[in-house]
Amino acid sequence: MEVWKAIETRRAIKGYDPEHRMSEAEIDKLMSLVMLSPTAWNIQNWRFVLVRDPEQRKKLRAAAWDQPQVTDASLLVVLTADINAWKKEPLRYWRNAPKPVQDYILPAMAQFYEGREQLQRDEGMRSCGMAAMTLMLAAQEMGYQSGPMDGFDFDAVSKIINLPDDHAIVMFVVIGKGNKEALPRPGSLAMEDVVVLDKFA
Repeated sequence: MEVWKAIETRRAIKGYDPEHRMSEAEIDKLMSLVMLSPTAWNIQNWRFVLVRDPEQRKKLRAAAWDQPQVTDASLLVVLTADINAWKKEPLRYWRNAPKPVQDYILPAMAQFYEGREQLQRDEGMRSCGMAAMTLMLAAQEMGYQSGPMDGFDFDAVSKIINLPDDHAIVMFVVIGKGNKEALPRPGSLAMEDVVVLDKFA
């Protein structure tokens, strides 16, 4: 499937075939693609919690106000951001770069993030947002449907998945074989309402 087609046909699907299972090879392929998503400074600060255990899924469904796609979709991915990824063995992000590049990048990266907690968190949100879109478009190309979710109790989910203190939950993405059609698009803004030329008026 061409990228433009995946973009046009992707919709947020709420209903999934609970009997369908994705193969390990499909899941590995999907995750290998999402790990190609861009991140600032190449810090790869997304952390993907693949929730496979049925009991864990039930707990998360309860924390998501009993939305059925949490248990019925073939795959549930909790996207989280490692807020401190920038300072955790940063050389590993640049291990294949020439030494002069490493010598420049690593101090510059530390200077960029040090003491800027809001920026560190924002960076995680941006990275996970791009990864979520990669995940959904890759799923679409593989013949699956998907849906992003933020309709859940973030604190409860943090406890259920034992989220580390220096991580933040960004969203869920569910993936599987949809068994309900998406509703018609409820309304799209006109291009002139969202595209600004050069600067705001």
